[in-house]
Amino acid sequence: MATAATKPKVIKLADKVVPKLTVGQLVELLLPLLLLALLMALCIQLLVPFVGLLIWTTILTICFYPVHNKLKARGMSNRWSAVLIGAVLSAFILVPTAIAAASAASSVPGLVTALQSGERQVQPPPERLHDLPLVGDRAYVLWQKASTDMPAFAKEYAPQIGAFTKWMVAQAGGLFVSVLAIVAAIIFAAITLAYAERARAFMLSILAKITGSLANGEHYMQVMGATVRSVANGVIGVAFVQALLVGIGLFVAGVPGAGLLSILAMALGVVQIPVVLVTLPAIIWAFSVKTTTVAIIFTVWSLVAGLSDAVLKPMMIGHGLEVPMPVILLGVIGGVMAYGLVGLFIGAVVLAVGYVLFMEWLNPPAKLRT
Repeated sequence: MATAATKPKVIKLADKVVPKLTVGQLVELLLPLLLLALLMALCIQLLVPFVGLLIWTTILTICFYPVHNKLKARGMSNRWSAVLIGAVLSAFILVPTAIAAASAASSVPGLVTALQSGERQVQPPPERLHDLPLVGDRAYVLWQKASTDMPAFAKEYAPQIGAFTKWMVAQAGGLFVSVLAIVAAIIFAAITLAYAERARAFMLSILAKITGSLANGEHYMQVMGATVRSVANGVIGVAFVQALLVGIGLFVAGVPGAGLLSILAMALGVVQIPVVLVTLPAIIWAFSVKTTTVAIIFTVWSLVAGLSDAVLKPMMIGHGLEVPMPVILLGVIGGVMAYGLVGLFIGAVVLAVGYVLFMEWLNPPAKLRT
C-alpha cells in the first residue's frame, strides 16, 4: 500500500485534479524517450552516407519490378530473374563507359603530343565566327593563333590549359565515381528484387502505420510506384529518345564532338532544359561549313528532334495516374533544382503524394462527409 510520502501531489486547476510528478517520476518518463531519440540519431548518422545509394536502389527496384514479374510469369525463377536484370543493367552502364574510357585513354595523349609538337595542326577558324556577338572576334583571334602556331599558343596559355586539364581530370574522376555508384545501386536493386515480396510487405506495413490503415497504405504505395515509373519513362526515357534523334543528326552531318553533344542533349532533356542549346550552335556550324541544302536538312531534323518531347511527354508522363502531368513536371523541375539528379524522383513523388492528399481533403470519401 502506497504511503503518504510516495503518493504524487495533486493540484486543483479549474475544478480538475492534475497529478504533480516528482523528480524521480519525471526522470523515469523522460529517460526512455531520450535514449530512444539518441538511438534514432545514431541510426540516422550511420545511414546518412548511404542515403543516395538507398534512394537509387529504391528507384531502380520500383522501375524494374514489373519487368521482374513478367520474367517470373514466363517461368524464370525469382533469383535468376533478379540476376538477369542486374547483369543487363550493369552491362548497359559499364560497356559504353569502358569503350569511351579506352578510346579517350588511347587517343587523347597522342593528340595532345601531336598538337604541342606541331605535327598536327588545328583547322583555321571559319570567317563567320566574326559574326558571333561579344565573343566572336576574340574567339577568332585565339583560334587563328592556335591553327598557325600551336606550340607558341600552348606556351602562352599554359596556365589556362593546365587549369582546364585539371578540371577535366576532376570531372572524369567524378564521372567514374558516379558510374560506380550507379552500378552499386543496380546490384543492390537486383538483390532487393530477389526479395521483392518481402520488401514490398515491409514498405506496405510502414505506410499502413503512417496512414492509419492497410488500404490507405496500399493506395499511396501505388501512387508513389506509378509516379516513379512515370518519371522514368516520361522524363529519362523521352530524354534518351530525344538525345538519340539529335545524335543521329549530329553524326550524319559530321558535327565535331557529336558524341559529347548527344550526351549533353540527354542531360539537358533530363533536367527539362530545351536541347536548342545544343542544336543551335550545331546549326550555325552547319551553315558555315556545309552546303545550304545539307544545312537546311540538318536544321529541319534538329527542330523535329528538339520538339519531339512535346509529343512524347504527354503520352508517357501521368498516363494512368490520378496526378496530372503538369504536377509531375513541376515536381521534376523543382526536385532537380533542390536535390540534383535524384530530385527527379523525389520531387515528383512528394508533389504527387501532396496533390493526392490535397484532393482527398477537398473531396473526402462519402463515408467521411457529414
